[in-house]
Amino acid sequence: MDELSVQVSLYSRHKNSKYSSYKSTVGKIAENLLEQDFKQAKPYMVLHTDITQIRLANHEWAYISAITDETSKEILAFQISNSPNRILITKTVDELISKLPSNVQPIIHSDQGWHYQLDYYTKKLSEHEFIQSMSRKGNCHDDAPIESFFHLYKTECLAGFPPCKDLAELKAVSLEYVNWFNYRRISSKTKGMSPCEYREHTLAA
Repeated sequence: MDELSVQVSLYSRHKNSKYSSYKSTVGKIAENLLEQDFKQAKPYMVLHTDITQIRLANHEWAYISAITDETSKEILAFQISNSPNRILITKTVDELISKLPSNVQPIIHSDQGWHYQLDYYTKKLSEHEFIQSMSRKGNCHDDAPIESFFHLYKTECLAGFPPCKDLAELKAVSLEYVNWFNYRRISSKTKGMSPCEYREHTLAA
């Protein structure tokens, strides 16, 4: 298949395997404040973030950095890049800041990926009085909510279709999905409401 430049047209776990950003301790390791207790009842109190990767039809990798709300399941930040670098992480946090009410100081939980250990990230969270929390090393269950979202994204948005030809196409397809997910996708976890509807319902209660 490689010699003929042939690719499988359906979603493949192998081709879109989980991105591993762990590179030992290169900075600050934050305490695991959640310990798999994912029962926060109020929006904007506990958020989850991670990076995943997608293989494009041009054989390049795309990296997706997202932040979701534990309570409402709303996607508060979603950025795509051809590199899992500082710019990608910074854009993700900046998008989050633009979406959050000014009076909240959420816990932001991640794995121990090197991006989340470095000074530029920890200082940015501190400047906005966000509280950093980290999973135990190599324990994906500690950040299950964002893992669950990425699974939905890859199966609902990308499964059953040919791989996106390039980064621009993936961004367009993903933007449409994120909008649908936030405003139209209903689930039992949000009492039959979309994430945005459930967020407003919960805040008004």
